[in-house]
Amino acid sequence: MNRDEKTLILFKPDCVRKNLSGIILQRLLGEGFRLRGLKMMQLDDAILREHYAHIIDLVIDDEPLFPKLSFFMQTSPVVALVLSGPGVITRVRTILGPTNSMKADKGTIRGDYGTNSMLNICHASDSPESAEVEIKRFFKPEELFDNID
Repeated sequence: MNRDEKTLILFKPDCVRKNLSGIILQRLLGEGFRLRGLKMMQLDDAILREHYAHIIDLVIDDEPLFPKLSFFMQTSPVVALVLSGPGVITRVRTILGPTNSMKADKGTIRGDYGTNSMLNICHASDSPESAEVEIKRFFKPEELFDNID
């Protein structure tokens, strides 16, 4: 496991509105991950189109997904953070549970707090390649702190 592996986490609007940001952050940091960046931000269509480009044309039940997702992601600010640690990408995704909160086991973050596939508390990078791109999308270099041990 690479000590320098990083991941992007977004606490989605449902997390922020339910006032769960502190609880979720505490659970993640309790796993031994290191916090490298943290900020609250309001997302707009431009960043959401870039972030969700891979599903922009996805249709579910004869309805395009992106307009609903974009609307939801703009209903409140999100909390963006970067964590580092050995195997952080895989470990965070395991701690979160499956994307569909209805299929997530109790004890996972989505199983404990999520509602469905959209209201699922957090986004987390799914690979080192996506983590690198996503971190650059949401953080400027001067907003990240790798020298904290």
